Amino acid sequence: MNFSEKQIAQIELKGITLPQVKEQLAKFEKKIPFTDITAHASVAHGILKLTSETEETYEQIYREEHRKLEVVKFTPASGAATRMFKFLYKFLETYNPKKESINSYINKEKEPEIRLFFIGLEKFPFYDDVLKKMDKTELDRIKKPDEFNRDFVHALLAEEGLNYGNYPKGLLPFHKYKSHLATPFQEHLFEAASYACQTGKAKLHFTISKQHYDKFKATEAEILPHIEQKTGCTFEISYSYQSEQTDTIAVDLKNRPIIGTDGDLEFRPGGHGALIKNLNAIDADLIFIKNIDNVVVNTYAEEISRYKKILAGKLIELQQKAFKFMEMLHQGVSNDELTTILSFLYQELNIQISEEFEKYSQKYQIEYLIEKLNRPIRVCGMVKNEGEPGGGPFWVKHENGSVSLQIVESAQIDRRNEYHQSIQKLATHFNPVDIVCGVKDYQGNKYDLSQFVDRKSYFITSKSKSGKKIKALELPGLWNGAMAFWNTIFIEVPLVTFNPVKTINDLLKPTHQVK
Repeated sequence: MNFSEKQIAQIELKGITLPQVKEQLAKFEKKIPFTDITAHASVAHGILKLTSETEETYEQIYREEHRKLEVVKFTPASGAATRMFKFLYKFLETYNPKKESINSYINKEKEPEIRLFFIGLEKFPFYDDVLKKMDKTELDRIKKPDEFNRDFVHALLAEEGLNYGNYPKGLLPFHKYKSHLATPFQEHLFEAASYACQTGKAKLHFTISKQHYDKFKATEAEILPHIEQKTGCTFEISYSYQSEQTDTIAVDLKNRPIIGTDGDLEFRPGGHGALIKNLNAIDADLIFIKNIDNVVVNTYAEEISRYKKILAGKLIELQQKAFKFMEMLHQGVSNDELTTILSFLYQELNIQISEEFEKYSQKYQIEYLIEKLNRPIRVCGMVKNEGEPGGGPFWVKHENGSVSLQIVESAQIDRRNEYHQSIQKLATHFNPVDIVCGVKDYQGNKYDLSQFVDRKSYFITSKSKSGKKIKALELPGLWNGAMAFWNTIFIEVPLVTFNPVKTINDLLKPTHQVK
């Protein structure tokens, strides 16, 4: 395709080159590069199940060592809350109170989410705020329940109401305490104070949408004095945006670029994978990664904090061994020491060693082991699969024939491949995005994380634009393709550590209700 001068200027303004856009367009024409999974990761086969004694050991390691390290909590928080209210937007558009009752609507449309929402209405943290906006009371709800419920949803979502669907998810009220409402942003600060506070200060980094920056800063100014007083910890909070340089071109169903009425090309954000650039900009020894909506009420906070320390303690132990072995390899090693290092790679880092290793000269064996060891490390919590949609831990075969542990999204698995589908059905664990990262080498130098990305593990997703279906290209996901060549350890953690709020009804679950 030939681009106009205006379109070329638009591309360059984003910091993207013309060859990059053409490469993106070529990817739409190619067959989707599905991931070649060879087995699901399970306990004793890629997932470590800790005993109570080893949990205590790793927690103690973190307590003893973390003060010597630079620790940052990294939270992707760029999304608006629109998708949380999807079924309520549909309800507003399609329900006509003059023609039917809400109960009839639910039965006709087969919308159990609507029923659950109205059953739990008074348990939502925003219930009283919506009542004030409606200027209604509980008596109105009793007298005309269908009219009240419809007006409640309108007041919750409409621009002239609370407009929560257009709020950043991180700033919505998630939890209702006796004295106040708490947002995910606020709960993440409390959580950081419990395990990432060093010499009285906790460092947090949030990736947000640029248009939400003022809202986050205003909230920060409002809540920090109270939280700092309550926790005895001060906070250093930084923000970044998803770079326009990581945007990707969108196409129609025939793979032609979408062009607006103004002649501009349609670009879309490159997905979570674009955030590897934001992560790469953080200079720290340990980085905790957790999504903005995965928070709990304070009843469960201590247990959540404990498992963060356990994961980090395991990472520190592995790093200490890896750093020691790196020094040995650079100084010269005996055959027995080589065997010890080889055993560490295989048994503790889950690295599959080449069948040809024994045939290599010792010089090349040392180079091989250095290449395998000299990588960032991530320790990832994994919860038992309870049917949640999303990614999970698998053994994956790469183009060069090597096999490694990876987090794989369901979209990366070929639905037409019966063998891969059979592996996916056997999966026992789910990825809750509960990750601790070690991003420095044995000499204290920060890795360039862009060097460890599998560029071929991109996604092609279906979106809509002005009511028409379009296709979008998403970069290799932050915790799958973008970390494909990291050394990876999976540890089973309790289900209580995973409490995402994907729909507003998730706030009715026990971990989001104050007892």
